[in-house]
Amino acid sequence: MINFTKYTDGLVPTIIQDNETKNVLMLGFMNQEALDKTITTKKVTFFSRTKNRLWTKGEESGNFLNLVSYAIDCDNDTLLLKVNPMGPTCHKGSDTCWNEQNNQEYGFLSKLENTITARKENASAEKSYVASLFEKGINKIAQKVGEEAVEVVIEAKDNNDDLFLNESADLLFHYLILLQAKGFQLNDVVDVLKGREK
Repeated sequence: MINFTKYTDGLVPTIIQDNETKNVLMLGFMNQEALDKTITTKKVTFFSRTKNRLWTKGEESGNFLNLVSYAIDCDNDTLLLKVNPMGPTCHKGSDTCWNEQNNQEYGFLSKLENTITARKENASAEKSYVASLFEKGINKIAQKVGEEAVEVVIEAKDNNDDLFLNESADLLFHYLILLQAKGFQLNDVVDVLKGREK
């Protein structure tokens, strides 16, 4: 149970997180009435300290934050709300109140994609394996993916886990290159998989 009496103003900090990307979008404050309204309407409602009233995010802009779930922290004095945002969250028009894009990130794979992009964009100046593949064109890149896929299948039938994992890494690496050669990113494939989810 959230402890609204811990702070003198009866408000608790409320962290807003995108349910899909897991990015933090903003921080607001809620009292019991704001939380109750949020749960009832499924639209995030704060207590605005400047307006001194309840305020539903998006009531003017239409950029509502649709509630998915909420949790209370270990000290019972902070809320975490997971939401589906209906547009930019910040009143200044950015995705987050920290002026960051609300893009899906995949940790190291996103970093690797960014490196591949940089090498692709500077292929003529770069002296790298990735740049050389882009210079050779789509046929060579697709051929490499095929070769790596065959090697993964061969290693899957053997009992050497190290070789299997190394070939799997090679396949994933070359597949990311192929995606970019075709003008796509990992997010595009993820969107297709989400569309297939039942």
